[in-house]
Amino acid sequence: MSPAGARDTQRAKVYDAEQLVRGVFDRADESGHRGIDVYGSHLTLPVERKFASVESVQSYADRVLALNWVRARWDRAAEPILVRARSGASAAHYEPEAAVMAVPLHTGSRAWALRELVVLHELAHHLAPPAGEAPHGPEFCTRYLELVDSVIGPEAALLIRATFSGCGVRFG
Repeated sequence: MSPAGARDTQRAKVYDAEQLVRGVFDRADESGHRGIDVYGSHLTLPVERKFASVESVQSYADRVLALNWVRARWDRAAEPILVRARSGASAAHYEPEAAVMAVPLHTGSRAWALRELVVLHELAHHLAPPAGEAPHGPEFCTRYLELVDSVIGPEAALLIRATFSGCGVRFG
């Protein structure tokens, strides 16, 4: 899946950092307390959207790609994406050849991938130029951060930037 010569050296770091971020959002949801401290800044986390079905993820992805600023920023936003259910529950993924986002629906009673942070991650893959960058490289991380900042909010983006930096993830 990586373009020739573009090794995905940050993949494990990105996934580890994202798991930490999702955990912070999950704890905020469970406790009802949205206030957190991040490197000396007190933030009120925005609510992260959760989805009930492939159709609701598809609708959300279509709406994000249709945003004027997204269309102006990334040429690939004009290319539609198809969302489908993924068998297995270990990860969501993006298939660039067919512009398909595959999301696992449920693991037992949990639908860990039917959430905004995961969908924006896969949309950041979709918006990548056709070739030349590592799938989870600095350019991807910057694109993902821009999406989170403008779609979920700057508080979520600050949490991601700090967590990614703490895990050694580089931005472009």
